[in-house]
Amino acid sequence: MLDLILAGGEVFDGTGAEAFGADIGVKDGRIACIGDLSGLEAEERLELDGRAVSPGFIDLHTHSDFTLLVNGRAESQVHQGVTTEVIGQCGHSCAPVARPEDARHGAVGYSEDSSVDLGWQSFGEYLERLGSAPLGVNVAAFVGHGAVHRAVMGDELRTPEIEETRTMAALLDEAFDQGAYGFSTGLEYWPGNICAPEHVIPLCDVAARRGRLYATHVRNRDAYYDLGFGEALCTARNASARLQISHIQPKYGAPAHAMEHTLEMIATAERQGVDVAFDVIPHDWNHTLIKAILPPWAQEGGIPRIMERLEDAATRERMKANPKHMWLLVTDERWHDIALLNSEVNPDLVGASFADIGRKRNTTPFDAALDLMLEEGELMGGLLWTSHSFDDADIELCLEHPLCAVISDTLALAPYGELAKHVGSISGYGWAARFLALYVRQRGVLSLEEGIRRMTSLPAERLGIRDRGRLQPGLKADITVFDRVRIESRCTIEKPREYATGIDHVLVNGRFAMRDGRRTEDDGGEVLRPGASA
Repeated sequence: MLDLILAGGEVFDGTGAEAFGADIGVKDGRIACIGDLSGLEAEERLELDGRAVSPGFIDLHTHSDFTLLVNGRAESQVHQGVTTEVIGQCGHSCAPVARPEDARHGAVGYSEDSSVDLGWQSFGEYLERLGSAPLGVNVAAFVGHGAVHRAVMGDELRTPEIEETRTMAALLDEAFDQGAYGFSTGLEYWPGNICAPEHVIPLCDVAARRGRLYATHVRNRDAYYDLGFGEALCTARNASARLQISHIQPKYGAPAHAMEHTLEMIATAERQGVDVAFDVIPHDWNHTLIKAILPPWAQEGGIPRIMERLEDAATRERMKANPKHMWLLVTDERWHDIALLNSEVNPDLVGASFADIGRKRNTTPFDAALDLMLEEGELMGGLLWTSHSFDDADIELCLEHPLCAVISDTLALAPYGELAKHVGSISGYGWAARFLALYVRQRGVLSLEEGIRRMTSLPAERLGIRDRGRLQPGLKADITVFDRVRIESRCTIEKPREYATGIDHVLVNGRFAMRDGRRTEDDGGEVLRPGASA
């Protein structure tokens, strides 16, 4: 007898193949059979009335490393059909660390008020902690370059010596032994922004030898976009590493041809044997840490030293005179295009442009941003801003490429409890729904079959997860059931914590995380480890 039959749905199997009407039988957390199951018995039969049935969505790029420790139910993700998250991106991860308290440096969304005890050092200990509490989604974790760099060198303003790089490589290898799925860099963030290819390639060598994916937030995507993407392709080629270029769309300041040229560069690299794919955020707003705007010298020594520098007027002026701002919007003083996205200390300002914040505080917009950093103090790592700096035409151009996945670049959050005031991105509560509603249903950039593939089997294949991402007998029963007409994001910059609509049921490892449009009390997620799949 089956545990469950999902009857009368339209099945999108995740491969991009044409949808078909069928029933799906679930037994012991796996898909047991697909077809006409009217003659089979089950503990429960749920009529779907023609709803779309797809594999649970896999978010290939998130920063939920810390927020899942605070609240593992991953409400913002489950409510839009996500069943698996990939954390540890852009060089940020909570492990390994030299001392337990150092974990906060790599924890995007870290809060001093959190009840989480920072009691781990190794990557394996972190994964054990993550898996010790209920999880609403499955989690695959990458090791961040920033973490291994800090574990060896702290926050010194210098590049590593050869022996230090070897020590980092050994730490990375150990993390792979302990369950890491890949390695990531954030070359616009400290300490990635002071490192060169020769400091990264030895680590990519380890990833290549272990068959793990290398994901990179490239050094820049604006005026020098070709240098940034060229470095990523060169690094992967020299290390023979499998490459995933994160959130590839160029930023404000890039020439009009940048996206097209970048895709040509990728095609050339593919012909030369480089295994490369990429992903996009389905939104034309770009978000990041405010402290990323600081020049590298200003970030030496971590947050305590940053705060000291922010209090000195002369040092502030040096910071503002930085010739290489991470956002050219800042260089061009387009403060009306930049808005505060997340702040623990000043939540009343969230959604306001920095032009308005500067006027409200009777100071310059740049000084207002520096003031907010100082006021945020130790919570500075969670201070985010957003800007209208992506081009929608670039997103559509990327989506035409068969190896372009769709990601959130956000945090798993909840509009209650310790995470109630957190925001990870404008579309954090609705990225998957927005993609299916806007780019698939309304604009027809992709068919629904292909759109679903970009969030299911494609990321599973890039990760090397063999038992998820498709609807096929024997695979894990991670399943999302939705109304193709009603699925919609409700997020706005003023109200970024609104759940998506149109999601009817979500199963994680065969257990209902959502049923009839409501979140259940069941959390069936688990920490995934390479080699543990069927």
